[in-house]
Amino acid sequence: MSGKPKLYYFDGRGRMESVRWLLAAAGVEYEEVLFKTAEDFANFVKGGKLMYQQVPMVEMDGMYIVETRAILKYIAAKYNLYGKDPKERAFIDMYVEGMRDLNDMIMFFMFSLREEKQKNLNYILERATERFFPVYEKALKDHGKNYLVGNQLSWADVQLIEVILMVEELKSGILSAFPKLQEFKARISKLPNIQKFLQPGSPRKPPMDDASFEVAKKTFKIDTNWVLKHMS
Repeated sequence: MSGKPKLYYFDGRGRMESVRWLLAAAGVEYEEVLFKTAEDFANFVKGGKLMYQQVPMVEMDGMYIVETRAILKYIAAKYNLYGKDPKERAFIDMYVEGMRDLNDMIMFFMFSLREEKQKNLNYILERATERFFPVYEKALKDHGKNYLVGNQLSWADVQLIEVILMVEELKSGILSAFPKLQEFKARISKLPNIQKFLQPGSPRKPPMDDASFEVAKKTFKIDTNWVLKHMS
């Protein structure tokens, strides 16, 4: 195994999108193997490379890396996006875990029952503006730097710009009460690697629509009722 990292997933955002963002921020080109049918995925599982028989999986540096956090931590450490010492890494981890909670709410929003969709949307927006965004607004203000942690771009910054854009897709103008986050978004979006990833035709995936949602459900045999039961 050599050359570009290879990403194994379906043709959509899901848990792989944060991996795409982080590799893009690091300026790393990658290839993707996209499963389009349940048979494609089943055949891949039979190959024996997929620990736990679930994706995302990234093939790089002679390894088949699974579990989203493990993948992201490895990439962040490898490309100097994980702080300079344990203290900085602790703050990066804390910020990222909060963003992951918000990210998951948005990701599972597609599973909402039709009659509960507006209620779930309101819940996501309320959590974003009252629980999560105030934390990052204060962190940027208190730190007084261009980044959440330290003096250079980190995994936390990349995750934050991803989450901000995801929430803005649900409601434009959501940052109106957060001037530091507005400045952060404008500043980080202009970084060459980030700017490139935000351009049309980049590997960045669009929001999931009904068609891609159905493909994902069939490919991975997702039990919608199970997901709804375990959503908070």
